[in-house]
Amino acid sequence: MTTREHIYFVTGRLAEHSLRRVLADVAPIAAFDYSVGVLGISVAALMTPEWVARKLAAPAGATRVMLPGYCQGNLAPVEAAAGKPVERGPKDLRDLPQWLTGEAQPATDYGRYDIEIVAEINHAPQLTREALLAAARALAADGADVIDVGCNPGQTWSGVADAVRALRGEGLRVSIDSMNPDEVEPAVRAGAELVLSVNSTNVERALDWGCEVVVVPDATETLAGLDRTVERLRQANVRLRIDPILEPIGFGFARSLGRYLDVRTRYRDAELMMGIGNLTELTDADSAAINVLLLGFCQEVGIRSVLTTQVINWAKSSVRECDLARRMVHHAIATKTLPKHAEPRLVVLRDPKVHEHGPAALERLAHDIKDHNYRIFAEGGELHVVTAGMHLHGTDPFELLAQLQARNPKNLDPSHSFYLGYELAKARTALALGKDYRQDQALDWGYLTVEERRRHPERGE
Repeated sequence: MTTREHIYFVTGRLAEHSLRRVLADVAPIAAFDYSVGVLGISVAALMTPEWVARKLAAPAGATRVMLPGYCQGNLAPVEAAAGKPVERGPKDLRDLPQWLTGEAQPATDYGRYDIEIVAEINHAPQLTREALLAAARALAADGADVIDVGCNPGQTWSGVADAVRALRGEGLRVSIDSMNPDEVEPAVRAGAELVLSVNSTNVERALDWGCEVVVVPDATETLAGLDRTVERLRQANVRLRIDPILEPIGFGFARSLGRYLDVRTRYRDAELMMGIGNLTELTDADSAAINVLLLGFCQEVGIRSVLTTQVINWAKSSVRECDLARRMVHHAIATKTLPKHAEPRLVVLRDPKVHEHGPAALERLAHDIKDHNYRIFAEGGELHVVTAGMHLHGTDPFELLAQLQARNPKNLDPSHSFYLGYELAKARTALALGKDYRQDQALDWGYLTVEERRRHPERGE
């Protein structure tokens, strides 16, 4: 017989009512019993494990103890005092239902992928050796598998071999992006493992390079010359992958997707590549969602490598986006599940969900709290400033601050004013973009989030 779980939730006085309301809804769904321990502190986020261990009185029937997510530090003292397992819950109480029911928890095998990222360093001949190596290291750190050395058309780079050797000396895999045999051959001898690109103009020279090549058509729209080049390379046992060429929107984008499908039908076992920069670099839109869609197309069609660049500012993080996207689309297709609630780091502009306490809860908070610290909220299309006996709300941070100044509070010193201005600016941004605002936390920008150190002007921090 399985014993029903009993979770003992530890919280502070101000969060008690909200916690009980959440547990009353989720406990029947998740099938557990619970009890709530309200310790002698207003704000649960100020708890420490050592302090909790001194105050804790877990019921004998409890099977585990759950502390607020902000209770940082070693939990060993709490476990010793409780005599049972102790864990932290989510930092935001409103995330507790998903936490307890297991929704939105990543699968244990999540993260696998089979699409290779080839990241191009554009105009490599114009870079110093130090700049080239720094760019390559950054691309590799973001998830690039191969560093592509982009040459300048119409020129022959005499230093290409030295550049490739330097990159190989860093332990990096290297490809060369040139159709000029006089650049390609020294690059290959220096350690380049892939050549972009080969068509009828240089296919005969490619027979002697001894490395894998990317085949492109002589004429993109008709795929003219592609079959002949592929056949010639196969006769010579040259490894190859095919790129039918992705076109920008307005210049044959839809037809070019069709060509990838056509080539996959004609060459069922061939390796394919897609150069995705023609869309991300040439479209006035943030690149993350575009990369997800293109990687999803590649995963379904069996295109196992992508070439990307990150030159224009809105595509500056394309490699990182592709690295996240390839894992998500692999998981979706391998498990036959939607790519939803799988990779929150790719949700950048808006948040998956905006939590709200509601007007009644904010009014009750203003009534219940006794200290004069300021709580800031962004919900219902307004900014809210709440403290003991006060609840100001509106859409303009400057008007709110003026209302607050008119009350002549004793704790509105320059440090506090700066803090409130900073937090209200974050809250206003959250309202404008449909993001979840949480005081003293960085706004969630997905993989671009920069964490903030929590500051408390009341305590001189």
